[in-house]
Amino acid sequence: MQNSTQNSQLDNLDIQILCILMEDATIPYTEIAKKLIVSGGTIHVRMKKMQDLGVIQGSHLLINPQKLGYDVCAFLGIFLEKGSHYKDAVENLKQVKEIVELHYCTGAYSMFAKIICRDTNHLRHVLNEEIQAIKGIQRTETFISLEESIKRQVSLV
Repeated sequence: MQNSTQNSQLDNLDIQILCILMEDATIPYTEIAKKLIVSGGTIHVRMKKMQDLGVIQGSHLLINPQKLGYDVCAFLGIFLEKGSHYKDAVENLKQVKEIVELHYCTGAYSMFAKIICRDTNHLRHVLNEEIQAIKGIQRTETFISLEESIKRQVSLV
């Protein structure tokens, strides 16, 4: 939701639909309709409205990277030589498949990234050979996550 105008275009039913789908995005619209005591068509119309508003931007399959052999989650503070390098740095960082999130931020770093790697050797390779080799990146600081304690969607209620 981008602004208060957009918020006013959503009502309680829309919020209920979002809450159900945030719990399980695979639930059929007919099941949502039964839970909310409305028609399946109503759910379709509401979903289309929320997609058109940009509130819903697709759906994603969540996997557990550790189950696939990716045991290291790290966060990377990236310092740019100059702010003018930002756009080019982002385009180059998009090519690093281990980066799963990248944020332009305030504070000490120009950018902050989340990286998923198989092990520390893989992480070292990604840092030394791919990320730090990008023109405009002055240096990086790496933080290895020992455990993810909270992971959730934004609370709508």
